[in-house]
Amino acid sequence: MIDRLANGGLNLTQSTGASIMAIYGSLVYMSSVLGGFISDRILGPRRTILYGGILIMLGHIVLAMPLKMVGLLFSILLITLGTGFLKPNVSDMVGSLYPPTDPRRDAGFTIYYMGINIGALAAPLIVGWLGQTYNYHLGFSLAAIGMFFGLLQYYMDGRKYLNHIGLAPTDPLDATGMSKLKKRVLMAVAIFVILIAGMAATHTLTIKNIILLITIIGVLLPVFYFTMILRSPKVTAIERSRIVAYIMLFLVSIIFWAIFEQGSIVLALFASTQTQLDWMGLHIQASQFQSVNAFYCIIYTPLFAGLWTKMGNHQPASSRKFGIGSIFAGSSFLWMTIPVLLFGVTTKVSPLWLIGSWALLEIGEMLISPIGLSLTTKLAPKAFKAQMMSVWFLSEAAAQAINAQIVQFYTPRTEVPYFAIIGGIAILAGILLILFTPKMKQLMHGIS
Repeated sequence: MIDRLANGGLNLTQSTGASIMAIYGSLVYMSSVLGGFISDRILGPRRTILYGGILIMLGHIVLAMPLKMVGLLFSILLITLGTGFLKPNVSDMVGSLYPPTDPRRDAGFTIYYMGINIGALAAPLIVGWLGQTYNYHLGFSLAAIGMFFGLLQYYMDGRKYLNHIGLAPTDPLDATGMSKLKKRVLMAVAIFVILIAGMAATHTLTIKNIILLITIIGVLLPVFYFTMILRSPKVTAIERSRIVAYIMLFLVSIIFWAIFEQGSIVLALFASTQTQLDWMGLHIQASQFQSVNAFYCIIYTPLFAGLWTKMGNHQPASSRKFGIGSIFAGSSFLWMTIPVLLFGVTTKVSPLWLIGSWALLEIGEMLISPIGLSLTTKLAPKAFKAQMMSVWFLSEAAAQAINAQIVQFYTPRTEVPYFAIIGGIAILAGILLILFTPKMKQLMHGIS
């Protein structure tokens, strides 16, 4: 987005490109709510995943063509919808492969999780090299080709091995429910059209204002969900208390994801403009740094799994893990102030600074992401078991929505205060959560 037209880029300003990148991430997680609903009520997870993959492939086909800004915006629509269809339902399909008591279940999820991260490690190395060395459209076309073969394998082997698993929705809509859904969809579309028409009529229909509108939606969605859950007569007093504790963890997770997701925005910009890309005889493309996070995830996962197993009942409470994770995430940003203070903004620094930042950040992820998923299932009220996983994804949507606004303030001139303030907020939030751990235990009523 920010590269020059001569290099095949769109020549957008850094602040606009960073905001679009953040709001793109927010839309991905907001659409996960839609994907979960369509799977549970209409299509079932197996077909929802297939259609999601097709949309993602089509989005990258659009990016593979020289359609400039129109192509970018249309591809974002296709890819965010496709990822929303695919992301929340893949885990459900993996779980469906095993009965609840099958001893192979955890091993199956481990293979699945490692497969994701092997892909996340390899993709930026290959696609980034092809896109930045030769042509961006070639890089995007490789993603489309990869998804095509993935879909082919998924469809053929699904027919061979999955039988009827995942073909039916778990809570299908009846005729009345479908009629209500159609009315709500039409109402939502009408409201959206009216908003866009109103912005066009008042000459405020700009990318910046559209991003602001999506930011507001991204922040308000979790507020709506938590209000609905807390006010529901189906939720007991103990469940309501647990949700209050969960909201505190949810807020800390927003701060964490706001830092984590800036790896593809602010740290990507730092890699492109302030990092030595010819290093120790190697030429590194800036985009290839996006593999570092997945590398650490592959290294750390078995270490942390082994640590929790060894500690058993003596491991820290979940809220304490969250707090420590937030401190590590904040430290990863404070770490990035050091090279700027030492060498300034005009000197390109060693890649080890970025690599070190991701090393700290990934420790934070190990303490927050899997723990958050586990707590979501444990603290969820009985009446909202399925929807709570969508709520967890909304923490990332809200974080990215907030990022869309704050990344506009990132410039070489503001780097040190930018990293220091955001990192400091995360560290402070982590310390406060650790201090509140005894109170959190009371609110959770036996769940830790």
